[in-house]
Amino acid sequence: MENNNNDYKNIKGWGVDADPKNEPTYPMKTYTGDDHQRSNWERPVQQIPIMEVLKSNERPDLSAVYGATLPPKGLSGAIRRYAFKYSESSYGHWLPLLLADRINVVEGIVDDLKHGHVPNIFAERGWKAEIKYNPKGAAKKIITGVVVAAVICTLLSKKRKEWYRI
Repeated sequence: MENNNNDYKNIKGWGVDADPKNEPTYPMKTYTGDDHQRSNWERPVQQIPIMEVLKSNERPDLSAVYGATLPPKGLSGAIRRYAFKYSESSYGHWLPLLLADRINVVEGIVDDLKHGHVPNIFAERGWKAEIKYNPKGAAKKIITGVVVAAVICTLLSKKRKEWYRI
């Protein structure tokens, strides 16, 4: 699994921070020579993956040690796999990951219901604290949610009436 090819120049953006004058701390930082010794260290033993681990396409290998609580699964997992095909510097990477997080919330609620557990969304979303510490913001969110739900219901009922006329 170890990739000994050290030719990283084919990676877009590689070495953009190589110029010390382009560093944000340049005029203030006093270089001692130890700054560049931090890369001379022995790599820890590679953790053996026991499940699918998504990794950046900008890194040749997995990190030596990583956290992986759950493998990607379902629609959110497919979106995550798609996102990791793109560079971490692009919207094609981050926006699908945000979408996958939102979809994963819905998948979790469906999974809870499938296993006979009714989630307490009010408590899990922190509404009690929101009402206690930010009552104006909570009222604004509730009113906005009610208005959006009413508009959606109205639009759907109009479309249904039009469908019955056909």
